[in-house]
Amino acid sequence: NIFIIGVLVLICSFSFIFITGCAKTPETQMMKDTAATQADTEKTAAAEAAAMAAEKTALEEQSLREKLLAEADSFKDIKFAFDKYDLSAEARGVLSKLADWLNAHQDFEVTIEGHCDERGTTEYNLALGERRAEAAKAYLANLGVDKMKITTISYGEELPQDPASTEAAWEKNRRDHFVVFSKK
Repeated sequence: NIFIIGVLVLICSFSFIFITGCAKTPETQMMKDTAATQADTEKTAAAEAAAMAAEKTALEEQSLREKLLAEADSFKDIKFAFDKYDLSAEARGVLSKLADWLNAHQDFEVTIEGHCDERGTTEYNLALGERRAEAAKAYLANLGVDKMKITTISYGEELPQDPASTEAAWEKNRRDHFVVFSKK
C-alpha cells in the first residue's frame, strides 16, 4: 500500500513538474518574441529617424547652395574697350567682390566666359575672348582664389548679349561673364 502511494506521489510529482515546465515554455517564447519585435521596432524607428535627419540635412544644404548661387548670380559682367583685354577700375572692383565671395565659399568654382563684339574674324575674336577671360582669371588668382577653382572659355562673337550691329550693342557684347557653380 505504501509502495503504491509512493508510486502515485512520484507520478503526480513528475506530472506536475512536466505540466508546469511545459506551461512556462510558450510564455517564455512569447516574451522572447515580444522583446525581439520591440527591438526590431526600435531599430526601424531609429533607422527612419536617421534617414529623416539625413534628408533634412541634405535639403538644408541644397537650400543653402541655391541661396549662395543666387548671391553669386548678382556678380555683373565686366566690360572691355574695343579690341582690349585690360581690366578697368570698375572691372577690378567686380572681380574683387567675386574673389572675396569665392574665398569665403570654398565649395564653389567659377567659369569665366570671354565674349567679343562681331567685328573682327572668328579666330581673332576667339583669341581676344580668351585673353579677356585669362586676364580676369589672373586677377582673381592674385586676390587669393585657387586657380584650380577657375576655368575659362572663349565664345568670341558667337553668343552676343545684344545681336544688333550698333555701337551700343557692341559695347554690351565686349564682356566677361561669370558662371558660379557648386563643386558638389
